[in-house]
Amino acid sequence: QVQLVDSGGGLVQAGGSLRLSCAAYGRTFSNYCMGWFRQAPGKEREFVAAISWSGGRTHYADSVKGRLTISRDNAKNTVDLQMNSLKPEDTAVYYCAATLEWLVVVRAGYDYWGQGTQVTVSS
Repeated sequence: QVQLVDSGGGLVQAGGSLRLSCAAYGRTFSNYCMGWFRQAPGKEREFVAAISWSGGRTHYADSVKGRLTISRDNAKNTVDLQMNSLKPEDTAVYYCAATLEWLVVVRAGYDYWGQGTQVTVSS
């Protein structure tokens, strides 16, 4: 069992930045690839970014490439999402998630989820 706790969301103006963090508790953190997803009101939860077990590989949705950066610290059991040049369409609840496999971009492929943190970008 892995418990994930998301934090760092908030209200920011377009063009601004936020840093989300996810703390993991329980089983060995480095056994899991980590991902971030987001869900806007009335929309499906969508993939945002993923990072491999050691952090050596990352993958992003086209909509966030060049603006969002995923990173992890296995010593601290955390995974972060640095969000720059934010746009109103980035407004959503953001969730971190854990999976044993690399490059999983669908919700069903993740075994554990954080509770979500709200990001609101005003125009």
